[in-house]
Amino acid sequence: MGGPAAVSAGGNNAFTHLVDSSKPWWMNRRLLALNGWILLLLITSTTNGYDGSMMNGLQSLPQWESAFNHPTGGMLGLLNAIQNIGCLAAYPFSPYMSDGLGRRTAVAFGAFIMCAATILQTASHSVGMFIGARFMIGFGLTFAASAAPVLVTEIAYPTQRAPVTSLYNSLWFLGSIVASWTTFGTFHIPTSWSWRIPSALQGLPSVCQICLIWFVPESPRWLCSKGREAEALRILAYYHANGNEEDPLVEYEFEEIKAALRLDREVAANVGWKSLFKTPGNRRRLRIMIAIAFFSQWSGNNLISYYMNKIFISIGITSATTQLLINGILNIYNFIIAILAGLLCDRIGRRPMFIVSTIGMFVFWTLQTICFALYSEHGNIAAAHTFIAMIFLFYAFCEIAFTPLIVSYTVEILPFAVRAKGFTIFNFSVTLSLIFNQYVNPIALAALGWKYYLVYVCWLAFEIVFIFLFLVETKNRTLEETAALFDGEATAERLAYTAAEHAGVVASEEHSEREKASTEDITEVANV
Repeated sequence: MGGPAAVSAGGNNAFTHLVDSSKPWWMNRRLLALNGWILLLLITSTTNGYDGSMMNGLQSLPQWESAFNHPTGGMLGLLNAIQNIGCLAAYPFSPYMSDGLGRRTAVAFGAFIMCAATILQTASHSVGMFIGARFMIGFGLTFAASAAPVLVTEIAYPTQRAPVTSLYNSLWFLGSIVASWTTFGTFHIPTSWSWRIPSALQGLPSVCQICLIWFVPESPRWLCSKGREAEALRILAYYHANGNEEDPLVEYEFEEIKAALRLDREVAANVGWKSLFKTPGNRRRLRIMIAIAFFSQWSGNNLISYYMNKIFISIGITSATTQLLINGILNIYNFIIAILAGLLCDRIGRRPMFIVSTIGMFVFWTLQTICFALYSEHGNIAAAHTFIAMIFLFYAFCEIAFTPLIVSYTVEILPFAVRAKGFTIFNFSVTLSLIFNQYVNPIALAALGWKYYLVYVCWLAFEIVFIFLFLVETKNRTLEETAALFDGEATAERLAYTAAEHAGVVASEEHSEREKASTEDITEVANV
């Protein structure tokens, strides 16, 4: 078989001929169960999405405004940012729990903290209590959100890995939809329950996870890294081949995982934080994932997400009902686009989607800026109405890449040994950018008005240049094969042939010759 040639070509062809295509996945009971467990992990993202939309909606509720003394400026920024400050506080600890105790344990621990914090948030009777509860929600969210997408990537069926991982961040909007329509529905409740009900519902995904997480399979890669290879093989066989441990696909996956772990130990025996900076390949990974982390929050989208009511007031839309209604419709619209984009990522490719996304955002943010300026300077009502349309078009392009792809792309470019730590740096970067935005945006918007939009026009132009120059295409590669794009083709060929030999795909004689040549190349990579 021509496995390595396929690897060199950069496709899933190295294993797709091993996949059982006799019936669709939804008719396979065990694959159906696996995707059910994956869905339980994916809803971690809904908690985060719920929070942003809930805080946006609460700012339009007079009952919440009165309960917390009509917060503005720095206090309003703190109320929004405190959850991400809580996230920041947990980052030094989350990768150690995920790598040490397992992905499932980290998700369960985070969900438990978020449940307790949601109860405290719902019962809040002072600003300090509300801020403390939101800090705890962020602290717990870090543990769950750092482990859940990694576990999804590591247990998903090979041909479904990219689309299902892309759904992780897309489900941010599921939480956002529920929050926006909940606040719209509770708007007419005259008591504090108008904001306490949305606060209580924030804990629902975490309650589901605490009850069911123990039925979710642990990561085969994590199990192998802990010497529990028999358990890893059983999980791969049970979900990917109806229990057949001798299935060619299962053997291929299992041996590729073991080969990748051996290679990680050879090339980077020290897999601590420093290993993320030691090799040229890892430094390229860091440059890309930190950039897209900041781009995902600094493209103007967060200005709209967290302070939509302030923007609407600036263009003459003062009705709380209208603000909440637009917020609810926008979230449904964004959710549909993000889901469709995520499902198409293997057909279109990551790089084209990121390029189209950034160019579209630049165009429609520029048009938003023009409309905002026309209304602010000349009172042009038509410009205000056009501004709303530009928001929807801006988000259409934002959701093409910067919701569905940022998590899946980051996870797939990181090798196993540094995946949890690297993903923590990505989340840390996202949180830093969020905190900055949540503090600065309300202050800058109040001080500069429409001129503040010009800052994002310039930043979006920079994003286009960066994405075009540095983003690497990873379409149709396994997690192990993606290493070739950053560490050299020799790495991928060694992994593919090691797995193929044990799975009976290539002849041992042919493998021996190529393994020898590949080992020499790997030594060169390690020396670099």
